[in-house]
Amino acid sequence: MNAEKNAVATVAELMVLAARTAPKGRGIDTILCKVLTGKEIKAVAKRLAELGEAQNISFFLRDSKNFAGCDGCVLIGAKGNLSVGINCGACGFLTCAGMAEAYATLKEQDTFYSGPNCAVRMTDLGIAIGSAVKTAQIHNVDNRIMFSGGAAALDLGLFDKECTVAYAIPLSATGKNIFFDRDSAK
Repeated sequence: MNAEKNAVATVAELMVLAARTAPKGRGIDTILCKVLTGKEIKAVAKRLAELGEAQNISFFLRDSKNFAGCDGCVLIGAKGNLSVGINCGACGFLTCAGMAEAYATLKEQDTFYSGPNCAVRMTDLGIAIGSAVKTAQIHNVDNRIMFSGGAAALDLGLFDKECTVAYAIPLSATGKNIFFDRDSAK
């Protein structure tokens, strides 16, 4: 491992720290984090390509190339089905109990994420992701927030079933940002 790869591994851990300590609704932590290396990254890249081909999603194919070339990856997800208990209605249900009941009665979904999800928990997830990528930026590690990578990671079971939504943040430290001049998704 060279100095850049060692630095990426350290920054990935700092990103997890930033996500963990980011503010959370009502001070309750439902954020899940994981650092991927080596074989797990290659598995996500392969699964992204498979999902892209099977479902004709071109940006999954594009993103699989980025994963194949990255030096590390941080996954950040949330237990989005756990409501904050304030009956705000932002999830689309009148009450938190209504959202929980809907979540409990869902059959297997043919979607990348499971839901419904508490809007406050999804906001917590966004703040955690923002804190993590800020940390990568401060340390000059190139990165990209990817829905596709999170979906593939969930599909591979890299998080427990309690994770309802996840995003991936692949990381790279090279002379040229591998996430910048990407083929546009068609």
